[in-house]
Amino acid sequence: MKKKSDLRHQDPYLERELQRYLNPLPSREWIIAILEKIGIPVKMTELAQKLNITAEETAFFERRLNAMARDGQILINRRGAVCIANKLALVKCRIEVHKDDFGFAVPLNPADGSDFVLYTRQMRGLMNGDIVTVRPAGTDRRGRREGQVLDVIERANQDVVGRLTIEHGVAMLVPEDKRLGASIVLQPDSLGKAKAGQVMVARIESYPNATQAAVARVTEILGDYADSGMEIEIAVRKHHLSYQFSHDCLAQAAKIPDHVKAAERKNRVDLRELPLITIDGETARDFDDAVYAEKIGRNYRLVVAIADVSHYVYPDDAIDKDAQERATSVYFPRRVIPMLPENLSNGICSLNPNVERLCLVCDMVITYAGNIKSYEFYPAVMRSHARLTYTQAWDWISNDQFDDPMKTHVLSLYQLYQILLKKRLQRGAVEFESIETQMIFNQQGKIERIVPVERNEAHRLIEECMLAANVCAAEFLKHHKHPVLYRNHAGPTSERLGTLREQLALLGLQLNGGINPTPKDYAELSEKIKDRPDRNVIGVMLLRSMQQAVYEPQNIGHFGLAYPAYTHFTSPIRRYPDLTVHRAIKAILQHRQYQPKSWTELGVHCSLAERKADNASRDVENWLKTYYMQDKIGEVFSGTISGMANFGLFVTLDNVYIDGMIHISDLGEDYFNFHPELMAIIGERSGISFKLGDKVMVKVARADLDTSRIDLVLISTSSGKRRQKNNAQKIQKQLKATAKKPRKVANTKQKDARTKTATGQNSRSARTRSKSSGRKKS
Repeated sequence: MKKKSDLRHQDPYLERELQRYLNPLPSREWIIAILEKIGIPVKMTELAQKLNITAEETAFFERRLNAMARDGQILINRRGAVCIANKLALVKCRIEVHKDDFGFAVPLNPADGSDFVLYTRQMRGLMNGDIVTVRPAGTDRRGRREGQVLDVIERANQDVVGRLTIEHGVAMLVPEDKRLGASIVLQPDSLGKAKAGQVMVARIESYPNATQAAVARVTEILGDYADSGMEIEIAVRKHHLSYQFSHDCLAQAAKIPDHVKAAERKNRVDLRELPLITIDGETARDFDDAVYAEKIGRNYRLVVAIADVSHYVYPDDAIDKDAQERATSVYFPRRVIPMLPENLSNGICSLNPNVERLCLVCDMVITYAGNIKSYEFYPAVMRSHARLTYTQAWDWISNDQFDDPMKTHVLSLYQLYQILLKKRLQRGAVEFESIETQMIFNQQGKIERIVPVERNEAHRLIEECMLAANVCAAEFLKHHKHPVLYRNHAGPTSERLGTLREQLALLGLQLNGGINPTPKDYAELSEKIKDRPDRNVIGVMLLRSMQQAVYEPQNIGHFGLAYPAYTHFTSPIRRYPDLTVHRAIKAILQHRQYQPKSWTELGVHCSLAERKADNASRDVENWLKTYYMQDKIGEVFSGTISGMANFGLFVTLDNVYIDGMIHISDLGEDYFNFHPELMAIIGERSGISFKLGDKVMVKVARADLDTSRIDLVLISTSSGKRRQKNNAQKIQKQLKATAKKPRKVANTKQKDARTKTATGQNSRSARTRSKSSGRKKS
């Protein structure tokens, strides 16, 4: 019988633990308190002895300590001693591997400051995505934070996709994700009938260290590299996307009825007779939102009804666990990996026409000046009166010949949109028009052609309605002081801003606003360049000067949209943050609070999942474009220089909207050098220069599926006889002038991020498609 006076029973959280467990272990808080009292790192066995942990409890106690280590509360060092993380000033980070044998440790908590740079020797034994503890170790000569990795808390890569190769009789897996570094040794008895060159998945059994490679066992043979759909199979595994729902999730989803029951209409506003409509893309199958507008005096009433996913998916149930893990739907050409099972995403949660559906409504009054005068959130039951595509809606708006009972309501929406658009321009929201493309496939699954996606006013009409609802959701939650994930978008950093101003000056342009430009300053410049042939290139420069939008519980506003507070409310079928916003709003309406495990960790997870989905989609699109160009080798295309780096030029081919690269050694009979301060590649002797926006004629030389890279050969430039001696004198003067200017040395990571001065083959476009519907990702 244990004495009540021992350390274990002095735990101030004992009563709480007794409510959870019959024979509770010491609480996390008490373990840390004991460690602080001891004052030095202590062996796990010694700590267990002090806390009277029995032999039967040892395994469970070790499991608790390991969980505390994973959460960054403690560190178990290589000698097996338990240390308090705060005493060591440890930072929990995620490893990001750079192609040039170094990497960064990115703090999981933004409050922990900037990234740590890790050099080659420190990267040994680490793989991209690993979660580690880092001890700050000063700064290097460039002013970057250095860190020492003390421990790997969690390995990110258990299953790796790659191709089988045989090297000196040893079976090796060459990872598709080049950031994973060296090839992985495969267990010979796991190969089965696998053939060299085939794509397979292997599970790592031992991770690499300073002297040994990783060892893995083959678990799945996917097939040949050129098999139809293989690019998607590779992408979902390379980026660790969840593509199969758990058994529990599917079992729970199967129990959800396919229609709204009478009891579910209780305590909901009945909007079934209100002529709400959905307007979406031609290929959309899941309908998150329906809209209605009417003129009331000088003002307008705008109703935005959003699918009430939170009615069917409860926190921590089986469906919610899978949805939170995915955090977003992923859209590929010809395939979607949904966040929710299909009978929810395309069924009971989708606002399909002429069926009853549960929804959460933002009901707004908007003045003739475009200001939101008032708003109200409430749960409702609705029936969509029409499912229109963007093309249909725009035909109704622009063509008087169409006569349909719903046309009046579409015209009311359009009138309100014009008011909201005018307000948007006054607010100074930034908008970069870029060319979106769509791949058209033939019956054999091969790309037939790549066409630009035409955005009409109906796209923007829905976009403005969604923005209004999102702003109201942010304001509502902020007013009630309820925690939530805001969609934050920070403005430019001082370093990025300096780089942008240098680039713009070379093009004869200027961004107003001094050291603190506003969104309106960006919008004004964007308006000035709209008729320039290089507007897309400049637009990407402006976009890259800003920071990436993220989900965070601390509100800092949305720079690009010029909103003081903004959140995502309108797409709970395909974005997990929207689902949490619904839960928070409903909690306020019911006078309670919704609290996930950690808002901060959830924000980091959702932001990371969004980037993984974008990267996977981009990988697939790049591979498909490369495959499309394989039978175009030898053909000549006109194009525009859209990016440059120290190794060559990136050219966007006209009419096919694909990027290829001309290596710097293929530019002519001279030695060419990249001058980022001039945004130009210049010949040393000839003075021949290549600048962004220049028109060129090129020939397709190679389309490499392994790297998704298209190599081009320069035929000629638009200037015919390229800029020569008279231009050389001017360029030499520019070079001398810029050489005299002191320049800050950029953070290596930031410098690498902007090496390609504008769009390249793998760069992110200014606008990202979602749902194949034309909605912008803000």
